[in-house]
Amino acid sequence: MPARGAMSAQPEISADLIARLAAIVGTGGLITDPAEMAPYLTDWRELYQGRAAAIVRPASSGEVAAVVRLCAATRTPIVPQGGNTGMCGAATPDASGNAIVMALGRMNRIIELDTLNNAMTVEAGCILANVQQAALDADRFFPLSLGGEGSCQIGGNLSTNAGGSNVLRYGNTRDLVLGLEVVTADGRVWDGLRGLRKDNTGYDLKHLFIGAEGTLGIITKAVLKLFPRPRASVTAIAAIRSAEAAVELLALLRRHCGDRVSGFEIFSRNCLDMVLRQIPGTRDPLPQAEPWYILIELTDTHEGSAIRAELESALAAGIEHKLVSDAVVAANEQQAQAFWRLRDTIPDAARVEGLVYRHDVAVTVSRIPEFIATASHALEARFPGVRIICFGHVGDGNLHFNAFVPGRERTDPRARAATDVNRVVHDIVYRFGGSVSAEHGIGQAKRGELEHYKGGVELELMRALKHTLDPYNLMNPGKVL
Repeated sequence: MPARGAMSAQPEISADLIARLAAIVGTGGLITDPAEMAPYLTDWRELYQGRAAAIVRPASSGEVAAVVRLCAATRTPIVPQGGNTGMCGAATPDASGNAIVMALGRMNRIIELDTLNNAMTVEAGCILANVQQAALDADRFFPLSLGGEGSCQIGGNLSTNAGGSNVLRYGNTRDLVLGLEVVTADGRVWDGLRGLRKDNTGYDLKHLFIGAEGTLGIITKAVLKLFPRPRASVTAIAAIRSAEAAVELLALLRRHCGDRVSGFEIFSRNCLDMVLRQIPGTRDPLPQAEPWYILIELTDTHEGSAIRAELESALAAGIEHKLVSDAVVAANEQQAQAFWRLRDTIPDAARVEGLVYRHDVAVTVSRIPEFIATASHALEARFPGVRIICFGHVGDGNLHFNAFVPGRERTDPRARAATDVNRVVHDIVYRFGGSVSAEHGIGQAKRGELEHYKGGVELELMRALKHTLDPYNLMNPGKVL
């Protein structure tokens, strides 16, 4: 279990190591002052705190490689860090103080944008929102979209195989990558920056590093897929009475609107009430409260597209089939953004409300209603008065099935470390053939869950791969495995 609570003073550091690191990245690329280091040593949720010998901020792939070679020679562990917006403590060092944190924020260049190949080459420290804007400036679209897109970095997105709200149409981050550049654990640079759609020359090595959370190597650059820029979009919120209705409504929308359905997000009334309490400027979108809401977005690459009429027709059919009790279609972009804000700020509102047990799980789409009912009943039976905060991406089966338990406070270390709530939910996920981590990764938060639920052969293969690529366990030790 990682050290939690107040940080102690930083350990004595090797003057020689610091001097050699400074010679590589320059004094501007090295942080050793405890106050300046502090933001890099705590995760976004403020659940994990660690110590480090230094924060190293390289400005190029060459500097990354030189730092890694030095760390390999001195057996110094490395914790790669992007925007530090992760949910599982993957970018936070342990309490030993023996590691360096390698923060890649200075490596933030858009290297090339190839509109004919619909591809963009970027450095790992690029902020996701800047990547999105660069694509739009070139009349293209990069579809990865997350609540933290204004601060998360593309290297972190790749390392956790982030999901987001556009997975339904465009896929996970893994599906948006053509090539990578990676610095391996011994300091060599693998140049896989190929913009090819087809390359069948042996193992597809990029997929080893996507989703590996920096445990196999450090992603320094990536070739990303681009798509035609949407010319028309329409957003709506529909009130529904059951999770069963959500799954049936998705099928109905696809029949009416085809692959123009780019977003289909579910959230419970508990989620909406919490956002209305905690997020200033939010408003209830509909006059009558219902147990569940669906946020729907349609996009089209054709200007003047009739998608608004298509969506209104589909919602009318949903009302006729008693799947939808009420709905509102955004009148303009400002209202559409207000609708998305209701969904995107649920994690922020939950953080304000107190200690929440978070579960980033996936089940098959058809079993979403049964899972919600089963897991809700189990939590309510085990923890009387529990308040369940359920939201997520219906189209890919990814739910954030979170819970507040009465009497448990964020200030209580025992409550923060408790795994009883997680085990109830994850046992049901396992029974349903699902995954205990859909889009947030494993980090240090779910190492025990991975050990508990993964099969022996699968874990053996993962360990063998880790040992082959990182024999001295220097790449983000204590994470994933």
